Amino acid sequence: MNAELILFIVFALLALFASVMMVTRKNPVLSAVFLILNFFALAGLYLLLNAQFIAVVQIIVYAGAIMVLFLFVLMLLNQRSEEKILNGKKNLKIFAIIVSALVVFQLAYIIFYSKPSAGLAPELQKSVQAGTVEQIGHQLYTNYVLPFEAAGFLLLAATVGALILAKKKFE
Repeated sequence: MNAELILFIVFALLALFASVMMVTRKNPVLSAVFLILNFFALAGLYLLLNAQFIAVVQIIVYAGAIMVLFLFVLMLLNQRSEEKILNGKKNLKIFAIIVSALVVFQLAYIIFYSKPSAGLAPELQKSVQAGTVEQIGHQLYTNYVLPFEAAGFLLLAATVGALILAKKKFE
């Protein structure tokens, strides 16, 4: 078994575990945390498919922006319930600290010592280059410029429409 297969199995099992835990939890904050874990596992699967841009967008947009908004709404609706999560659970706090330290160690190792694309074959190098921001931008602004601009105008029209509807409600 090569490293890619092992990583696929780990990310797939992590995504499966996180999705089951997300659905079965009674506490909505814990469900949101497992949903974030699921987003990270999916980003790992995207990285295995050499889709770096989609993996980064998965983290930034979904795990970042949308989950922050979701947790913000949950915190507004469930006041004081987030304080009860860690009360009296010293083992859970220690586990969280250990997992955080492991993540920091792994990130430091990857940043300072790893060279992930140093020994790739030429055909794999082309696959890695296909998912970069430069290639996606080049495709968007050359081959798909009309649909890209149409989507931009559609989003602009939706924003203007939402502002007009919101303004009428306030007057």
